[in-house]
This record gives sequence, C-alpha cells and structure tokens, in this order.
Amino acid sequence: LAATLSASWASGNSMINGSPVVDFHGHQGRWDAMGMTRGPDDLVRIMDMIGIDYACLFNIFHDNGRTGNDLTAGWTRRFPARLIGFAYIAPLSDGRAIAELERAIDDEGMRAIKIYPPLAGAAIDDTRWDTVYQFAHDRSLAIIIHTDMRPVCQPRLLVRPARRFPNARFVCAHAGNLPEARLQAIDAARRCANIYLETCTTFRSPGVIEQLVEGVGAQKVLYGSDMPVMDPRVQIGKILTARLAPADVSQILGLNAVKLLGIGGP
Repeated sequence: LAATLSASWASGNSMINGSPVVDFHGHQGRWDAMGMTRGPDDLVRIMDMIGIDYACLFNIFHDNGRTGNDLTAGWTRRFPARLIGFAYIAPLSDGRAIAELERAIDDEGMRAIKIYPPLAGAAIDDTRWDTVYQFAHDRSLAIIIHTDMRPVCQPRLLVRPARRFPNARFVCAHAGNLPEARLQAIDAARRCANIYLETCTTFRSPGVIEQLVEGVGAQKVLYGSDMPVMDPRVQIGKILTARLAPADVSQILGLNAVKLLGIGGP
C-alpha cells in the first residue's frame, strides 16, 4: 500500500502549493440523518472537485470493530491510491483488540487507528485503552481521538497516555472543537511532542487555524474535514485563506500527514 500511495503522490493528482492534500478525518458508513448515503465513487469524485489527493476513512458505527473495518477496507480496495483506511477499535478484552488491530493493519493495510471515547464509555486516559496505545507505541502508529468538552474526551486527558506511550502519535480530532477545549488541546500539544492537532470543527471560528499554528507550530497541525458529515470545501477553505506562510499551509494540508502515515513524499 505504501508503494502504491507513494507512486500516486509522485505522479501528482491535484496537489496545492506543489504538495499533496491529505484529509486526515473522514467517515465511512451510512448515517442517513447526517446525509451519509453515498458510496466510494461519489466520495472520490468530490475529492477530485475540491483537490484532495487522499482521504483517511474510518467506520465508527459498529462496536465490534471488525464489521466497520471490513466495510472501510472495501472502499480502500476499490480506490487504493486515494483512500486510506484507519482501524476503528473499542477497548476490547481478552486480546481481541490486538487481534483486530493486527488483522486491520497487517492484512487490510490500514495506516492508523481511530478511537471514539464517548461511544466506548472509556475516557481517553482510562487504562482500558492501554492495550491499544501499547500497540500504537510498538509500531509508531498515529491514533486519531475525538475530543470536545465532554468529561471522557477532553484534550487535557491526552497528556498522560502520550507520556506513557511516547512512540504513539496522538492526533486530537477537532482540536477540541470548542474554544475552551481548544486551549486544552494547544496546551497538551505544547507539553507532549507526540500530540498533534486536527482542524475540522462544527463551529465557525475565524482565526482558529492561525491560533493553532501560533500555539504549537504548523508542523503539528493536520487538515481534516469530517466529510461527509461536514462540507470539506469549508474545512479546507479556512486553511487556504488563513494568514499563514505558504510553507505552513503545505505542511497542514498534507506534508505532516504524509510523514505521520509513511505514505511517501519528499
């Protein structure tokens, strides 16, 4: 998979500022209430219209992990040079979490891990996640984690596991989403070299991208859209129009993700 993605990057699909565009936060699955009814062909067509080279996808709608991961893998097999699967996992016991992660990563070629503490009923720093975090630590994998101001997923909770598992890369999805949580996210990323901030949010916050870059540096900020839950045009637009140096924009839109996921590039 890495060779396929690297070759695709080298050929240049769309790119902005001469760099690949990697959407680090996308959903696979059906959720009619949120308008999630389209298939992979529609998704890639939308990516082409906007200028997104790669979309990272995960399915959070099945507690057992395997069902959703299989559905995600079906999409990534259809478009292996455009769609990147992330393994969704809950804090399963009796070795089942490791077995599913090994299957998803080794057999299905997924490149990172997704957890969603509100659905799992286990806070970010709950030791029930340790098996997952240890797996990511051992393999130097990224883990994208939903964050907001709910008690189980406040960004400040990332600090303890990030320090305990330093080889894992913790990506703070939505960068906290709300202003108070965003400040927590910035503080956590300042305190831990292995915490990164991802940009999609449901709230209109002018200047938020500049705030993240000023707080932690462009090298620790990742573009994500939450598509198709949210409109990727809006999410990418706030980065393209931010008052940033072109090199910083390139890092956020894709170069940081390329490095984290090991998918090629310079």
